[in-house]
Amino acid sequence: MRSNPRKRLFNLLFQILCIAGGFLVISPILYAVSVSFMDSDQILNTELSLLPRRIHFENYRIALSTTPLLRYMWNSLVIAGVSSVIRVLTASMAAFAFAFMAFRGKNIIFMLFMSTIMVPADCLLVTNYQTVSRLGLVNTYIGMMIVFCASALNILMMRQNFLSFSSELYDAANVDGCGNFRFFTRILLPLNKSVLTTVFISAFIGTWNTYLWPMLVTNKNEMRTVQVGITMLNFPDGTVYGPIMAAATIVLVPTILVFIIFKKQIVSGIMVGSVKG
Repeated sequence: MRSNPRKRLFNLLFQILCIAGGFLVISPILYAVSVSFMDSDQILNTELSLLPRRIHFENYRIALSTTPLLRYMWNSLVIAGVSSVIRVLTASMAAFAFAFMAFRGKNIIFMLFMSTIMVPADCLLVTNYQTVSRLGLVNTYIGMMIVFCASALNILMMRQNFLSFSSELYDAANVDGCGNFRFFTRILLPLNKSVLTTVFISAFIGTWNTYLWPMLVTNKNEMRTVQVGITMLNFPDGTVYGPIMAAATIVLVPTILVFIIFKKQIVSGIMVGSVKG
């Protein structure tokens, strides 16, 4: 059966539009990478230059020598990695309780959890800082990551995904002697790898790019995160634009690697969500 020419033209135009939109979104990143290889004379030139006249690695040397960027990246990696794993655990366990377990006041407690989504995070900065300070967690990894270890939005996401499974499966597992912990670890989690991966990636990228909270709870240079460390290169002298872009390019590498590693899980999660929806 021959396809409709109008439909093929529409699909072609739609693909071109998607490619153009994707290029428009990624163009600032590509330009930042290009600037990172330019010398200061070309950067400060009044004429717009999209590509470097020659590859200039000096900006990367300045970025790595002026600030302990690798130490900052390690701090961010520890905070983002550990807190993301903990968030997946806390969100999945809470979602399991709200989806399968029956207890008094479950719906009220769940609505209270969801109401926290409406509270802006900036409104809690002072109280969170006071709590962390009183616990003696300033300038510690725990103090920086503790606010990222739970998310009501992730609980909602996992609960809705768990509800797509028949409750009869849970009842049958209980009849066969499969307890809650075994059902959770052996059946539920392996069948929901896509949503677990989605939660981990979103939590990792969000924590990696966080700037304000790590800046508040750290006053030692060796405990700074990478987003805070980049700002230390931002001096009034225009010659540092290249090193700033070089540092920003280096910072992008971990998030790109995370996306590449979990690319298949992301696509499968989108496909599963579209079929279940």
